[in-house]
Amino acid sequence: MAEASTRETYGKTLAELGRENEDIVVLDADLSPSTMTSFFAREFPGRFFDCGLQEQNMIGIAAGLAASGKLVFVSSFAIFVSCRCFDQLRLCLSQPRLNVKIVATHGGITVGEDGSSHHAIEDLALFCALPGFTVIVPADAVETAAAVRQAARDYGPFCIRLSRPKTPVVYSEDYQFTSGRAVTMRQGKDATIIAAGIMVAKALEAADVLARQNIDCRVVNMHTLKPLDETAIVKAASETGAIVVTEEHLAQGGLGSRVAQVVAREEPVPMGFVNLGDSYASSGKADELLQRCGLTARDVEEAVRSTLKRK
Repeated sequence: MAEASTRETYGKTLAELGRENEDIVVLDADLSPSTMTSFFAREFPGRFFDCGLQEQNMIGIAAGLAASGKLVFVSSFAIFVSCRCFDQLRLCLSQPRLNVKIVATHGGITVGEDGSSHHAIEDLALFCALPGFTVIVPADAVETAAAVRQAARDYGPFCIRLSRPKTPVVYSEDYQFTSGRAVTMRQGKDATIIAAGIMVAKALEAADVLARQNIDCRVVNMHTLKPLDETAIVKAASETGAIVVTEEHLAQGGLGSRVAQVVAREEPVPMGFVNLGDSYASSGKADELLQRCGLTARDVEEAVRSTLKRK
């Protein structure tokens, strides 16, 4: 598969939106060259605000601008804007339901050599806990551009989580994105793999290998963790009878937990989970960490085979 940078796509899409809407303002926390908000800053310096290493204050500023009628995009590394800013997210954005879009780059362990202090692996659980937030993890650069544009159209607080490295492109340029509506990437009758973010490409790779072993897997891209597409989950459970959820996140509170709640309530079937478990990762190259932490296509394959034994 070809690869592309989701954060670079975000930066370029943000600049396009800036040309279309003069009410868009952008805030960053001294990381503009990394989050790629630099594309917007160069073109619209009067609408770009570098808040320095004061992420909590940045959220407060964003709330004030949104309350004044601006469409606000806020960016920093996922670890900072989630863990460091949770109180401000709760009080300043979630409770008043303000129109602020958090686009958090460098999510998951693929931040790599920056080490566990910079690995955002609790972030999705935190954002999903906030009432009113829409939480999206795009599978590739094409979906990123579409998700950013939808966030700009829809009123309310959003979190969009992006990666540091380039990631495989799984969609064509004519892809149509709708938040809250999962995408069936591949049909199958024996089991369903539900994935988000970088794990979508790995789920597709695993399904290809399993198909050669006469295991027919459906692959669902659950790009929106909140609101969750419960209809797609129930359909997968009833039609395939087994579900494996894979994500670049801790076991608690992320996509797996949210899918399991729906399955347990609506259509109980055997489930498997491929995630980071209950531990932090160490420093290392992104691919090495994914392998060490059990987030590879082979790990997804093994989870499917194990889950099918309980079907």
